[in-house]
Amino acid sequence: MTSTPEPETATRTTKGERTKARILDASLELFMDLGFEKTTMRKVAERADVSVGNAYYYFESKEHLVQGFYGRSDEDHHVACAPILATETSFKRRLEKVLEAKLDTSEPYHHFSGLLFKTAADPASPLNPFSAESQPVRDHSVALMREVVEGSDIKVHKDLADDLPDLLWLYMMGVILFWIHDTSTGRARTRRLVAHTTGLVTQLIRLSGLPLMGPLRRRAKRLLVDLRAAPDEEIVAGASDGGNSRAVDTTSGPDER
Repeated sequence: MTSTPEPETATRTTKGERTKARILDASLELFMDLGFEKTTMRKVAERADVSVGNAYYYFESKEHLVQGFYGRSDEDHHVACAPILATETSFKRRLEKVLEAKLDTSEPYHHFSGLLFKTAADPASPLNPFSAESQPVRDHSVALMREVVEGSDIKVHKDLADDLPDLLWLYMMGVILFWIHDTSTGRARTRRLVAHTTGLVTQLIRLSGLPLMGPLRRRAKRLLVDLRAAPDEEIVAGASDGGNSRAVDTTSGPDER
């Protein structure tokens, strides 16, 4: 049985949470004012009115501050989606509203996202959405997409059921990339993109259940397996002839090659 925290302990925790939030707020202000490169932990501490040591206590580096921003943005999105997922059953409407909620909760950070993109787009950066450091937020976001599917009226073929949330997360990342570069008023072009493509995605998922789509489903599944493979696994696959060979799927039928 979980014990109730003593009042003094709860007060310390609340104070710590407030301090952490103040540091994160200060870092976001500086990132938007100065950019990622020119922002330092010392400047963040000064803006938050805490010691440098205290800033490092809550966030080990600037990268951890950005990961904190990712976590906050993701949590805001989940909160905004809760009433949508509790009342809407149409898959298309659930997906469309969840993507619109992502745009709504991200809009205050549009300028910052553009500044961050130069760093986050680097494949070697711990800030890119596919990095190991970003995995907790990525997993949480994929779980939201799984909820979008499982609480809806759509029927998903068993070949795609496990992987569909990951594919929908990738789709959302594509929308966010478009949003970052969208200069239209109120990001109207991105909203039109969402309105058009959610219908297309819904139709593709429905069509994927047809028997004739079996080869395509299996090919899509192998694609995801290949994309998730570690780089050294890819090297091994082509190592037998100096790296020039292609890995051949011997389980494919003639109609799939």
